Amino acid sequence: MLANRALPNSADLKPYNFAVAGHEGTLCDPDGELFIKPCTQQEISFYETACKDHPRFAELMPVFLGTLSLNDVTDVESLNEQLPAVADHISQGMKEEAVRMAKENAVEAAVEAAGAAKAARDNVTWKPNMTKKIATNKSVVLENAAYGFQNPNILDAKLGRRLWADDAPLEKRRRFDEISKATTNGSHGFRVAGMRVYKGSENPAELDSHGYKVYDKDYGRLQVTPDNVVEEMRKFIFNSRAGVDEDLGKAIAGAFLDDLRRVEDVLASEESRMYSASLLFTFEGDGQALRAAIEQPTPTASPSRQETRPEKKELGLSASRVDSGIEVKVIEFSVGEDFSQIEMEDEDEDDEDDEISSMPRIYSLKLIDFAHAEWVPGQGPDENCLLGVRSLIKIFEELSK
Repeated sequence: MLANRALPNSADLKPYNFAVAGHEGTLCDPDGELFIKPCTQQEISFYETACKDHPRFAELMPVFLGTLSLNDVTDVESLNEQLPAVADHISQGMKEEAVRMAKENAVEAAVEAAGAAKAARDNVTWKPNMTKKIATNKSVVLENAAYGFQNPNILDAKLGRRLWADDAPLEKRRRFDEISKATTNGSHGFRVAGMRVYKGSENPAELDSHGYKVYDKDYGRLQVTPDNVVEEMRKFIFNSRAGVDEDLGKAIAGAFLDDLRRVEDVLASEESRMYSASLLFTFEGDGQALRAAIEQPTPTASPSRQETRPEKKELGLSASRVDSGIEVKVIEFSVGEDFSQIEMEDEDEDDEDDEISSMPRIYSLKLIDFAHAEWVPGQGPDENCLLGVRSLIKIFEELSK
């Protein structure tokens, strides 16, 4: 199972090639199953408290597997103390490599942290982070939301009309307010922060080496407007060049719509505040692979597992698609879980777990990026983020018609 995997050798880690927004320095393991992202202690704490005290909210997040903390005084012994559960599974070579990397990164992180501290003190000074690196020696280890897809289409929707946290310098507040006012953050409560679409253009010059058209941050800031946002979002899903026709596209849009409604329900029942958090939409962008994934029968769960599962829902792919030649299998899975990564509770069901985990993925919707997130008991739901979620619901209602 994923949670029992040994951490990879850091020499084997590689840059994450499917990131569509966010800071640099994200890594994945050779298999692409783990996602390792530099982060602040605030983000780590938010993950930890969500898993402990807010289980429905945690189901919206990527699977949290732990953290790594490295600094200029890190040695092999301290690594063993940090990771007692897996220390015996990590090679001596990996530990030494991690120590070396920690010492190299410590100086740069310290300089960046000093600049950030100065800006916080005067509450005015702020400069955009041109390097896209954050001043930290901590990383959060997550399940990679794009793992298991053949050619995933990915869209990062940054939520909120207000994008800055309470402790942001005044200049940062002004700058982010300008961005919000000039984009769909202001009109719809969300903005396309980045997007990758498999075979997204007929012009080979517009495709990267993996066959994707990549839409960077300027796309959402300059090209997506309140008037064309629905049609621009349509480009993410409907793509005849990749074999995603109207029927497949409507089915996927309907699946995302169901999950967006669940996100709305959870956020409306929680008391949190998130600034510059995102919803990460992922689905199989290769039409042929998508059809094959939909049509593949699902392993039958054991009776004991059926009895202990929480509330069920159907996968949001309508059986009406049968009339177009797509035989859609109705798949049950626990609310908030990705159906291809259903968690096992019985140690005797490892084979069943492996069979389900190896199934091709269809789609995934995850709430991500919690550098400026906190729980606020007594202050009510996060209406700032809910504005964006509700706008997305209306858009996906239109796309699924």
